[in-house]
Amino acid sequence: MLKLFPFLTPYRIPIWIALTLMFVELVVELIHPLLLARIIDDGIVGNDMAFVMRWGGIMIAMSLLAFISGIINSFYAGHVSQSTGYDIRGDMYEKIQRFSYETLQRFQTSSLITRMTNDVTLIQNTIFMCLRIMFRAPLIVFGGVIMALFVNVRLGLILVVTIPIIILFLTWMMKRGSGLFKDVQARLDGLNHVFRENLQAIRMIKVFVTRKVEQSRFSKRNEELKEKTINVMRLMEVAMPLLLLLMNTAIVAIIWFGDMAVVSQNAQVGEVVAILNYAMRITGALSMFSMFVIIFSRTKASAERISQVLEEETEKDVERSQSAKVEKGAITFQHVYFRYPTMKEDVLTDISLTIEAGQTIAFMGETGSGKSSLFQLIPRLFEPQKGSVYIDGNKINQFHSEELRQAIGYVPQEVFLFSGTIKDNLLWGKRNASVEEMTQAVKEAQIAHTIQSLPLKYDTLIGQKGVNLSGGQKQRMSIARALVRKPKILLLDDSTSALDVRTEAKLLNAIRSHSCTTLFITQKITSAMEADLIVLMEDGQIIAKGSHEELFQQSTMYQELVQSQEQKEVLIHE
Repeated sequence: MLKLFPFLTPYRIPIWIALTLMFVELVVELIHPLLLARIIDDGIVGNDMAFVMRWGGIMIAMSLLAFISGIINSFYAGHVSQSTGYDIRGDMYEKIQRFSYETLQRFQTSSLITRMTNDVTLIQNTIFMCLRIMFRAPLIVFGGVIMALFVNVRLGLILVVTIPIIILFLTWMMKRGSGLFKDVQARLDGLNHVFRENLQAIRMIKVFVTRKVEQSRFSKRNEELKEKTINVMRLMEVAMPLLLLLMNTAIVAIIWFGDMAVVSQNAQVGEVVAILNYAMRITGALSMFSMFVIIFSRTKASAERISQVLEEETEKDVERSQSAKVEKGAITFQHVYFRYPTMKEDVLTDISLTIEAGQTIAFMGETGSGKSSLFQLIPRLFEPQKGSVYIDGNKINQFHSEELRQAIGYVPQEVFLFSGTIKDNLLWGKRNASVEEMTQAVKEAQIAHTIQSLPLKYDTLIGQKGVNLSGGQKQRMSIARALVRKPKILLLDDSTSALDVRTEAKLLNAIRSHSCTTLFITQKITSAMEADLIVLMEDGQIIAKGSHEELFQQSTMYQELVQSQEQKEVLIHE
């Protein structure tokens, strides 16, 4: 939890104001029993009503001061807690944005969402309660014991013996609860993961009629979360009965020995009442400790989960001032080996390939042959284990990641459109794109006619992930988004699969008008034929490369691809 303290530093002044006001409330609470003792001993026993009225009025004035202090304290405590939560969320979001793709794979999306919402909310609530009542509770306990000793040492010793036992027990409970609540948060991550996955795949669930199966998965995770939470709460709730037992025993002892002290004239009635008052206030403060133990245990677990994100390494980058620039877009792979962090075997083996600036290269091969993995090395989403990737003769790690990626137009295999308008999605490619640039991009992507036919045109809202567009329309929108930035390198990862042959041919012809190096993955021979070079991949290796005519003469695999697609064409026409 100490690792999150720097987030409180900017709010030192509001924190000190809140603590000062809390201290005012504390002083009033500790002085009241003393004044009550004087009123009893000097006013009521001495039958001096003027004394009772005078000191009673002082007690009322002090109570009013404590009331006003509490209201203002709540304002500042709320300000500090909400502002700190805002800062933590902001830093976490920025940190996650700077994670390498490899680092992101180590965290489940649902876990990151839980950490930024549920865990940060727990931190906020704890800060508020600390500034409002948590700090006051232990001060009441220790202050109450000291004041009780000041009033009457013998009777106060009863509290001196009782309180340390309770504190040791609560400390053990908090240490034990922290680990258990960390497990609860992990179960919550798992529940959120299943729920998020279900929402994303709701169409598939309906089509395959697997609602009961998914409901069973959710119920299982829900049951695990419930059982873990119940087990933790059972342990935590043991604190309250034991605490009350010890404190009530202490109160009975104070009454017993207090009565004996009054009879033997070793104590006054007011002193016994004052010590009982302190004991009751300490009991009230300690009764909140069981709640504090639960809160601190959960907060400690949440703070560790947040710190784990904040301490994670980000992408290693060169300084912008020293970054190489993408000038032409020539790409070279030199004996590249690559495997994903969670895998033991290479998905790319000894890849060597030279692509001249402005060339159009088609990549073909079976699913899992390494085509998409090769593409992900170019914008540095991953780093190769061996070998090097060069752009314009510079090693790829000599580029600042933003400088490199701003020169690349990337259309992934799984198209993703953001909630918002068509214009919003196009501006994702280039934030300051003009109307003319957007118009040109959608025209080249063969989506202009579709946009013009919509009632609101560029202001038409796109549903989540482009749910109100067809597969082909989403692909063309995604390509337009990449083209609007006028990239030096364009990567199309099987992103024309939903297009018919004619539309795809128009699209590829329009892309040729750009002075950029274009790499595209395709399964269509008709598309590959238009490329300057065709690269065949199998099991993470380049097995052949050349023009359509060269490969047809040299590669058995390519011949089989051509023949299989020709047979499909014949069957379609029949």
